[in-house]
Amino acid sequence: MKYYIGLDNGGTTTKAAIFDNTGRQLGCCSVATAALTPRPEFVERDMEEMWDANCQVVRGVLEQTGIAAQEVAGIGVCGHGKGLYLWGKDDRPARNGIISTDNRAYRYVERWKADGTEEKAFERSCQHLMNCQPVALLAWLKEHEPENYKNIKYVFECKDYIRFRLTGSARAEITDYSGAHFMNLKTGEYDPELLRLFGIEEMEGALPPLCRADEIAGYVTREAADRCGLKEGTPVVGGFFDINACAVASGVIYPDLICMIAGTWSINEYIRKEAVVDGRVQMNSLFALPQYYLIEESSATSAGNNEWFISQLLPEVKKEAKAAGKSVYEIVNEWVSEISPQTFVPVFLPFLMASNVHPNAKASFVGLNVSHTRKHMARSVYEGIAFCHRYHLEKLLATMEQEPRAIRLSGGAAKSAVWAQMFADVMKLPIETVEAEEAGALGCAIAAASATGAYASMEDAISHMTVVGRTIAPNQELADIYDRKYAVYKKTLTCLDGLWDEMQKLVELGEQA
Repeated sequence: MKYYIGLDNGGTTTKAAIFDNTGRQLGCCSVATAALTPRPEFVERDMEEMWDANCQVVRGVLEQTGIAAQEVAGIGVCGHGKGLYLWGKDDRPARNGIISTDNRAYRYVERWKADGTEEKAFERSCQHLMNCQPVALLAWLKEHEPENYKNIKYVFECKDYIRFRLTGSARAEITDYSGAHFMNLKTGEYDPELLRLFGIEEMEGALPPLCRADEIAGYVTREAADRCGLKEGTPVVGGFFDINACAVASGVIYPDLICMIAGTWSINEYIRKEAVVDGRVQMNSLFALPQYYLIEESSATSAGNNEWFISQLLPEVKKEAKAAGKSVYEIVNEWVSEISPQTFVPVFLPFLMASNVHPNAKASFVGLNVSHTRKHMARSVYEGIAFCHRYHLEKLLATMEQEPRAIRLSGGAAKSAVWAQMFADVMKLPIETVEAEEAGALGCAIAAASATGAYASMEDAISHMTVVGRTIAPNQELADIYDRKYAVYKKTLTCLDGLWDEMQKLVELGEQA
């Protein structure tokens, strides 16, 4: 029997899971992602610690399952998109990595939107600018850390850095780099004119050669094998931007399915044979299946907000649940179930890490009164995150050429029956959950199985290794109340829009104190 390891480097957790060729998960090992926040709006990772974490979880899952290194036929790596991981000319990390929830470069994006740079770039990249994209972060580094900028040998995305450490081969996988404003989506190649527009033309030589998700991009080196417990020479595939990996694991290979991922980021996407080039959606990128584009609406506004709510506002509940052998998530699900959808709960804006409406928008509970408890606030967190997904979904629906038959949901919300039902009710579409505990890692395993010859193609591997779970129909009786709540959510966004810049000035004043 041959097995496949998927490595998933997320914004909050680093995981390794191992699968057989039916997609059955045999084990998983994870460690918390150690995020550094040296200043407000800055979110970074120590790149050596990050590599150590990947080695740790690979060793852990092999030990946990008892699977021998020589039985691992292939490895795939996925990770968060955007952000920036730089390898220096001195053959070590050039600085800390920058995570996709970082917001330091927002002024560059504001300027490029105002002076027409974004419009010119869109003609080639087919995507709007985001504060956390590598081009904006590189422009910030060029101005604020010129010595680090001059030392750059390779510009990596998250998972491409880990693959480089595994193989010693610098490659740039297209699902990530086509969403980073480096590539012309019409040619499928790097575009020097894009770098010139952003004032970072010096980086052209630092962009690694492109590769596909299911292409063998290198082999595990002796050094990496010793660190990770792997066999030297094990194939490592290109891997994915994690939202592609989850789409693949969810079987989203048809244009009438929507993939929704409720993780750190609110990911909402579908595939299409032509890019949407009229500016109505945030992102077009190249999908893992080469005949398709991935049409994406996303922001760092999803279940990561619930993690903060539990950690910061329910610490004793979390501690008591652990002592009782229960999951704190089960307790919160019970709380949310106790509050009916018709009950007024505060409007929660899930903008703890970023926003999809204004670059400086902050998270908020609006409408709290003395009768509200933490149970009401828990429901408001669930609702606010669902409404933020709907805000993105409506933009996608306006560009779809056919009615969607369902949403394939993964991430934190998919593991909660009450939250998954809320998603169905708020979106007014059937929700199909996926039988995959670690969808991102499974997507990587599928690519590895395809690349190493276990299956004839990625589509063939998907058909054998993915399983759709339960289907949740929307409750039509709740359509009106959720529509009314969503309308209040959107009006709250409008009413507060003029506040955020003034609030940001206070944030910056505090930094200078």
